[in-house]
Amino acid sequence: MNRGLITLVNPNKVHPPIAPYALDVLGTALERTGFAVEVVDLTFHRDDWRTHLREYFADRSPLLVGVTIRNTDTVYAFEQRPFVGEHKEIVGELRRLTGAPIVGGGIGFSTMPFALVDYLGLEYGVKGPGEEILCELADALACGRDPGTVAGLIRNTPAGVTRVPPPALTVGTRPPALPGTGAHEPRVWQVDREGTYLRRTGTPFKVDNLAYYRRGGMAGILTKSGCTYRCSHCVEPDAKGIRFARRDVAAVVDEMQSLAAHGIFDQHTTDSEFNLAIGHSKNVLREIVRRKRASRFSPLHQLRLWVYCQPSPFDEELAGLLAEAGCAGVNVGTDHVRADLLRGWKTTEKGTTYYTFADTERLVRLCHANGMLTMVEALLGMPGETEATVRECVSAFMALDATVTAFSLGLRLFPYIPMGIAMAEQCAGVRTLPGLQSNTATGPIVLKPLAMCSGPVEYERQFMFDERGEFRLVCYFSPELTEDPGTVDSPTGRWYRTVDLLWSLIDPADHYRVMLPTALGDSEHDNNYADNPFLTSLTVLGYTGAFWAHWRDREAILREAREAGIVARVGAA
Repeated sequence: MNRGLITLVNPNKVHPPIAPYALDVLGTALERTGFAVEVVDLTFHRDDWRTHLREYFADRSPLLVGVTIRNTDTVYAFEQRPFVGEHKEIVGELRRLTGAPIVGGGIGFSTMPFALVDYLGLEYGVKGPGEEILCELADALACGRDPGTVAGLIRNTPAGVTRVPPPALTVGTRPPALPGTGAHEPRVWQVDREGTYLRRTGTPFKVDNLAYYRRGGMAGILTKSGCTYRCSHCVEPDAKGIRFARRDVAAVVDEMQSLAAHGIFDQHTTDSEFNLAIGHSKNVLREIVRRKRASRFSPLHQLRLWVYCQPSPFDEELAGLLAEAGCAGVNVGTDHVRADLLRGWKTTEKGTTYYTFADTERLVRLCHANGMLTMVEALLGMPGETEATVRECVSAFMALDATVTAFSLGLRLFPYIPMGIAMAEQCAGVRTLPGLQSNTATGPIVLKPLAMCSGPVEYERQFMFDERGEFRLVCYFSPELTEDPGTVDSPTGRWYRTVDLLWSLIDPADHYRVMLPTALGDSEHDNNYADNPFLTSLTVLGYTGAFWAHWRDREAILREAREAGIVARVGAA
């Protein structure tokens, strides 16, 4: 049964390429409900994307077009490069080529869905996991049913951009903190938790996972969606949901096994954090181990798993299971050493802290004892950060002797992270706050809380655009850091003295194992992902796995790239 064609478009042109996992998830769900699904992937058509779209739509008339937006920008405070302008151009071309309605979604889209439906001129949008809502929307269009009956759907109507209330708001749950926005809701109902997502390779008009692996070095795997924690800088509880939606263990491992059978051995968890809901995490690992023990021919024997973790919970059993399952490395978001800074920043649902730096020290020891690499990340420049706390953090982190230690500086603010909400309330539409910064600001950055805005569109837009509609990505750097007064007082000030401080605190002999922010944002030493010269060279040369696993060897790899005649630019081949 073919109920109509749904076309899913990946507009992401950033390299190294990251496979649009969401389109595999959505395609699987739509196919199970009787729709034909095709993927138009522009990642490998950076220069000829218009031609690629034109040729595709020349003989196709889809019922619905879906566009996934993984990132609105680089989310890197020292670069501040937006992507949604390019996405708008692509949507404009879609408008010219097809009369089908367009729906937007994706993790980046979900950080400001009302503003992006409005800015991109979309008919519909989905905040959070999309499989259930998208299937309902496709069904409504196929049957001639009013899309206003699709729970959770964001609609662009003559009266403005509005959202159909989801089931979670119709069964007596507590009133939302930001009514009408869909912010900070449980989204378990939006996730297909039972099925195995189909991961294809070499199938026309599907995501080509092996091509992405060969050009990007990894594939994503989801064991659960959402997060119950309330860290003040994190978009994921809002965008993915404030409750864990645990996927069926067998379905997860079936998917991992399928990828490995395709020759895709490096797989990275896309959970908010793998070790939260640790019982479920251990069950996934036990199932991998069971299958490996059951058959020496299982492709899982070649699995190299890479995971995101928080410092706690992480015990000996988890470390052992990770190692036996084939985990190659653990990326831990420790963020800082100071308990007073982490208090109120890295918190549980109840607002309590959930780890100390001793937990990070233990995690690193356990990983190294079990043969796993580690990357430990610090986020500097949050409220209360001073030169003294920076020095203390750098000293403690370097003493860990992790495989790689990464220091980032500054935070990109989004509308629904706790810090974004709080700073909008403190600005109250009449004042700026020390530390609010944008590279393209033309005046003081004054935010308004939702209650002072005409609605979610206006509220969300101010975190991406200024009053003239020009891009102005709002970031935050602690004003207590040692900077020139003109830097802190200027909305376009750059915290370059702190960058210099960070470099001065690291012995040059240790530079090989450290990632540091750079003033220009385009150095081979920079840890920004998008179009990074080191990373593009890395993937062209055929290295796989988490990019940080090769960081210590970057000088040799870049030398290898130069000797091979590889031009370290995006798309070099």
